[in-house]
Amino acid sequence: MRTNTGLWWLLSAFFLLMAVTYTVWNILAHPQLPVVNAIEWVGSVALLFTCLMGALIAFYVGRVHHAQGGELPEDVLTSDIDDGDPELGEFSPWSWWPIILASSAALGMMGLAIGTWLFPIGLAVFVVAIVGWVYEYYRGYFAR
Repeated sequence: MRTNTGLWWLLSAFFLLMAVTYTVWNILAHPQLPVVNAIEWVGSVALLFTCLMGALIAFYVGRVHHAQGGELPEDVLTSDIDDGDPELGEFSPWSWWPIILASSAALGMMGLAIGTWLFPIGLAVFVVAIVGWVYEYYRGYFAR
């Protein structure tokens, strides 16, 4: 995490440098205009906000690293794979519900783009798919 924090601070400093460079470059490229009109505000503000977003992420990752009270197994060079949490969750490789769920979301988005009559159909298929995915272990061959 310490490396991630350093990388995000470095990226934030880079975008700050690029924001300053971009702004100065625009001022020097248009000497006939007043300074306020010579600056291309969209690019300058976008680069500045990118710097601020990188600083926000760096600050957050640094605070999380400080609050976790030690190094994670992923950050220790001498750790093994088994030192981390081996349980990552339960996945159903045979399940078709995620495909139906994604199709229903696509159908709903097409309903917003093409016609509003298609959106309720996508919403209904979405409800069926999410209920089916949540309750797939409660009946049939895979019941527990």
